[in-house]
Amino acid sequence: MAAGGYVVALDVGSSSVRAILHDTRARPIPGMEVHIPHAVRVKPDGTAEVDADTLVALVSRAVTEVLALAGPARAKRIVAVGLSTFWHGLVVADEAGHALTPVYLWSDSRSVAAAVRLRKRLDAEQIRLRTGCPIHPSYWPSKLAWLKVVRPDLWKRPVRWLSFGDLLYWRLFARLGTSLSMASATGLLRLDDCEWDAELLAELRIHPGSLPPIGLMEQGLAAVYARKWPALAGVPWLHAVGDGALANLGSGCITPNRRALTIGTSGALRLMHRAPRGKLPAGLWCYRLDADRLVTGGALSNGGNLHAWLLETLRLDGGALEARLRRMAPAAHGLTFLPHLAGERSLGYAPHAFGAISGLTSVTTPEDIARAGLEAVAIECARISRRLDEVAPGSSRLVASGAALLSSPAWMQMMADAIGRRVVAGRPKEASSRGAAVFALESLGLAKAEHLDPGEGRAFTPNKVSTMAYRKAEKRQEALYKALIG
Repeated sequence: MAAGGYVVALDVGSSSVRAILHDTRARPIPGMEVHIPHAVRVKPDGTAEVDADTLVALVSRAVTEVLALAGPARAKRIVAVGLSTFWHGLVVADEAGHALTPVYLWSDSRSVAAAVRLRKRLDAEQIRLRTGCPIHPSYWPSKLAWLKVVRPDLWKRPVRWLSFGDLLYWRLFARLGTSLSMASATGLLRLDDCEWDAELLAELRIHPGSLPPIGLMEQGLAAVYARKWPALAGVPWLHAVGDGALANLGSGCITPNRRALTIGTSGALRLMHRAPRGKLPAGLWCYRLDADRLVTGGALSNGGNLHAWLLETLRLDGGALEARLRRMAPAAHGLTFLPHLAGERSLGYAPHAFGAISGLTSVTTPEDIARAGLEAVAIECARISRRLDEVAPGSSRLVASGAALLSSPAWMQMMADAIGRRVVAGRPKEASSRGAAVFALESLGLAKAEHLDPGEGRAFTPNKVSTMAYRKAEKRQEALYKALIG
């Protein structure tokens, strides 16, 4: 079975749904990929949400289409389905599995005031150390505290508090469950004993029975889906796992000496290590991949979304900008840029953070501003990397993934220079999707991640002079942050 079988990797992101067929060496099969974009509802008040039923329908469509691409012969040899989904999303459902709310994404910031209130009422640092998650609008505690105000009706009836992956599997299998990975990133689970945090549940008036039980996989699709996909009716489906942990797994960053640098819509720098964990350095978070492995890191709310904003706002052509960036000297534009257009997560977790530019003159060009913005993101990654040195000082290499970063060699060089470490392009085009395939193969005992080398692409070596220039720019960036955000 292992030698000739296939794995379907589903990847539900904040901007698209993918279904990719892999072999049992976790290699994508050429031509066997479905990519369906979807739009997030965003509003000036901080809204960032998607319709749960629409997203379920897109996943169903993606599975149907990838099976059609595979054809009957390949479909009969599918041995597992793995699922990667965005972390931190929250949706509320009734006892029949009907969504009562949209899926509130990590980037939904309407719970800023609720987060501030929780920080005043609770010992936020002790909660971060217990759960691995700060009190911040990205996580469930703040969202639930906000919902108690704007949707008090949800506390007057039986409901289920779910991630999107939990709701999807409830629909697919008519059974409720979640993975340890998704539970650990809610901000409600104690990391060490993997139990729901009693203090937070009491504060939020959440009964533990309204949260999904933790499991690993399901088998035996509900009748409507078994008829729709007979080839998958009896195949094991792994519970959804967080896309960040799977990006580490998919890019081969499975030991502390290799860090995964992901810049997609947002950004993150993570390392994977075994339990038990040590003390969690300030400004970082820690989630679980599974019972044995954790990922510790920092996340940026601004990554590829900032790059896209710069191109659109400054009316720049991406190709022309890339060529221009390669000719520009590091931090030579005289600008200081705070890149927090979508708020801030690591390291400051200031829920009220915003973007700013200082140093503008009559000779400043759009390209100067664009470079300053991309450099600012690289500087934030460098700050996270130094904090990660407190967890694993021996890390020697960063492996990059995410279309926004991999499509820009100039930005890759900025990352290497700012961080002061070699950055290599990961070879997998979709690291989280590959990670879902690897996790499924591991869970079924068909392969081990350390035996599935994904390979690497182009390497970018830091220039010492450029690194020094970025350290000076970092001091200016920190000073502007303190002056404006505090």
